[in-house]
Amino acid sequence: MDKTSKKVRANEQIRVPEIRLIGADGSQLGIVQTRDGLRMAQEQGLDLVEVAATVRPPVCRLMDLGKYIYSLSKKEKEARKKQKVINVKEVKMTPKIEDHDFQTKLRNARKFLERGDKVKLTLFFRGREITHKEIGLRLIQRFIEETSDIGEVERNDGLEGNAMHLYFTSKPSAKKPASAKTAEKGSIDAKTENQ
Repeated sequence: MDKTSKKVRANEQIRVPEIRLIGADGSQLGIVQTRDGLRMAQEQGLDLVEVAATVRPPVCRLMDLGKYIYSLSKKEKEARKKQKVINVKEVKMTPKIEDHDFQTKLRNARKFLERGDKVKLTLFFRGREITHKEIGLRLIQRFIEETSDIGEVERNDGLEGNAMHLYFTSKPSAKKPASAKTAEKGSIDAKTENQ
């Protein structure tokens, strides 16, 4: 038994005295006793399925329980497919970072933004570095300028303890669709066939 079938109450599981009944064709049959609704369902070879439990009296419908559970599970699968997972990738550095290391961190952050992930930039101050916050601010400003074409600052938490945190999100035009690579590859294949 899956989760969907556990959520659906049908036939003898419906333990209220009265229900609002909807026929198999969608017609309103009004408020009836639950035992009368069960009898009608058995006469038609269908199930009495509770479709809206929160209202009083609960709404029940005459239908095939198996088909109803199947359609609910299909809807849940579609909803899960449409959900987009956004990852937050963290890039850590200190104010004393060398230029090559900075470029590497920047390249990684740009790659994450192009994929559609969010980037959390964390700048750690160790020891007495905290007295020279302006060095860290210049580094952060440089990072913002270098990523301004594909990302923008979503949130600036400022200095918290001995670290500064910034959150970047990609601009809508910066995201590369996965189908663009396949379309580009298809046009290259078409050119080679023509030659």
